Amino acid sequence: MKINNDSFIARFVKDQRAQVLPIMALLVIVCMGIAALTVSAGNNFATQNQLQNATNAAALAGAEALPSSTAATTAANYASQTGDKNGSSYLKNATMVSGYPKLECLATLTGQGIACESPANANAVQVEQSITVPLFFGGIFGHPTITLTATATASAKGSIPAPYNIAIIIDATASMSDTDTDSQCSSSRFTCALNGIQALVQIIAPCSPLLSACSTPPTAGTFGSNNVADSVDRIAIFQFPNVAENNGTQGTGSNQYTVYGAQYDYDCTSTNPTPEPYTFPTYNLSTYTPSGAGSPAVAATYEIVGFSSDYRTSDTATSLNTASNISKALGAGGSGCQPMSNPGGEQTYYAGAIYAAQSALTAEAAANPGSSNVLILVSDGDAGSSGTDSHGNLRMGAALTQKTYPGTEQQCAQAVTAAQYAATAGTKVFAVSYGAESSGCTTDTSPTITPCQTMEGIASTPSYFFSDYTASESGTSTDKNCISASQPTSNLNQIFQDIGWDLTVARLIPNSTT
Repeated sequence: MKINNDSFIARFVKDQRAQVLPIMALLVIVCMGIAALTVSAGNNFATQNQLQNATNAAALAGAEALPSSTAATTAANYASQTGDKNGSSYLKNATMVSGYPKLECLATLTGQGIACESPANANAVQVEQSITVPLFFGGIFGHPTITLTATATASAKGSIPAPYNIAIIIDATASMSDTDTDSQCSSSRFTCALNGIQALVQIIAPCSPLLSACSTPPTAGTFGSNNVADSVDRIAIFQFPNVAENNGTQGTGSNQYTVYGAQYDYDCTSTNPTPEPYTFPTYNLSTYTPSGAGSPAVAATYEIVGFSSDYRTSDTATSLNTASNISKALGAGGSGCQPMSNPGGEQTYYAGAIYAAQSALTAEAAANPGSSNVLILVSDGDAGSSGTDSHGNLRMGAALTQKTYPGTEQQCAQAVTAAQYAATAGTKVFAVSYGAESSGCTTDTSPTITPCQTMEGIASTPSYFFSDYTASESGTSTDKNCISASQPTSNLNQIFQDIGWDLTVARLIPNSTT
């Protein structure tokens, strides 16, 4: 028998059993540390994303509210603090950084035509938020928490949400020939209105901004329309009273006279289309077709230039395309090209023009799936056509003595009803009250309504009502109280620029934009 003389200590040193235990203990500590770091990093990443998304939303909400002085308050309401609209159980202690939300007037945006308007005097909103989050095991290293920050800047307007079909109805009655002595224009009201519409056409998109140039040549359509193959926003011009659709003769015997068609409103000549007695398109049609007037019948139209997208040669072009019929009608057809005229002669009634434009918009939207409809009316809001014109024609034709369309009574109220129908059909209806007088709408006796109230009622929302209440002319009393509460600017060009930007949405821009 062999006796083992090794000492206890020797045996202990040589014994290799359970030596993995200290190694495993160390590895468990390391793994727990890695797990803690991973959880902390993941938690921080998720929190940062949520905070950034909420900050983006707050900046966009504030920018959409511009130029209102409530833009900063709106941005704050959409922040991440507890009780705000983007508050979250994951962002319990989020706070707005001192000095924010910040309203800014950025020169870069001003150069793009996005003005810094009162009362906010800003064209961008910047929001910065922060939140303190715990670090697992961070206390061991003296850093138990970390502060995360998110910043976002949004432009007031500028991003195109969807293609638009835009029908502009212009008051072409005789009163629009009066000189607007306001220093903002100092020309005839009709000319001032055309200049304002040009400002709108400079903003909307003829084709994709990704293209260096719109496709040429454009495709011709009805009512002098021309469209590029890759069109985005299409615009059509309507007027009241309606005019002869084509050249011809009207009346019989000694009352026969020559009429000139709508093409003379965009052919650059000095010949004017012949105004025709008011016609009454059926209100719920899905397309617009000019109707006959007089005997023998000569079709009369409210539509002067059909929906077109050739008004600029590219999305970035800074001037209108002088070859476009839209540009020619608006007075941007180049030297020697006469713009459309306001022949008057039939007094004022425009419910029929609104129904005509809405029918045309319905057809255009059907032909361009995914597009949205917009109707813009420019007028002083006073309706009250009656009697006969210089050719002995009844201005209101065979209209009935009734308060509803088509009737000779409540003519202003009929226009409001027509606009409300268009809004119900999904059309954004803008109303530009141009020098509304302090009295008018003489056929509206029960109930009564003023020209200003008429235009305000035509707009589909209060923010779509604009008023050039500073417009003035000799012999009339302009309603200086006809002011839009939500759109207080009275500069006609600025009004149409605002409408153009209203057709876009706020967009995020780099925080470094100056």
